[in-house]
Amino acid sequence: MRVLGIIPSRYKSTRFPGKPLVKIGSKTMIHRVYEQASKAFDTVLVATDDDKIFSEVTSFSGKVVMTSEAHQSGTDRCAEAARNYCEKTGETFDAVINIQGDEPFVEPGQLKSLASLFEDKNVQIATLVKEAKTFDEVFSENTAKVVINLRNEAVYFSRSPIPFLRGEDKQNWVNKHLYFRHIGVYAYRFDVLQEITKLSQSSLELAEKLEQNRWIENGYKIKVCKTEFEGLAVDTPEDLQKILATMKID
Repeated sequence: MRVLGIIPSRYKSTRFPGKPLVKIGSKTMIHRVYEQASKAFDTVLVATDDDKIFSEVTSFSGKVVMTSEAHQSGTDRCAEAARNYCEKTGETFDAVINIQGDEPFVEPGQLKSLASLFEDKNVQIATLVKEAKTFDEVFSENTAKVVINLRNEAVYFSRSPIPFLRGEDKQNWVNKHLYFRHIGVYAYRFDVLQEITKLSQSSLELAEKLEQNRWIENGYKIKVCKTEFEGLAVDTPEDLQKILATMKID
């Protein structure tokens, strides 16, 4: 099975402009993400709409493709990058892994586990989930929760805790039911990735501001891979300072 790892990378982040090019030790963030992803997959490329990021990736001999500035999501950017790369090189891939560009210490083994789900020919889309163990994880609207069926498929993604535990004090919910948080790494069978980016936004997606609900609403199955590892995402300059203060980085 051939897997293509793609790292969508934008320069114009609202909370942290220029984030992919910020230095973490001696290397830029995008360089570190690329190195980690390359430990999992033979072919990794960065998908960007910015000349500065393009130049940075080529400076360390990484693969990179330019994509449209109009994309609304990393999924859309991945679809264009995968299509253009395969048309240019003639290569073919069974699955595409969308790797977060702001996780410089993403775990390669986690990416391999996600990719391995596509050994099952029936898997269309896959993603990672992690058990929610605190009140804040369950109730924060910034954390997407996932309802999972007995086949380890996502039923629904929500910013609200689901299910609602009727008759239970909310402080006890995390101890009374197994909740899962969504870890934002997606994987798609190659043809399915092209299909889902042609779908119109759905009512559930617009309500929750979670694109994965569009796929479910249109009948696609999302397989989940449970993990205990959660990478250190850098959303703000403050996140970066915390990492630099707690880790020894070359």
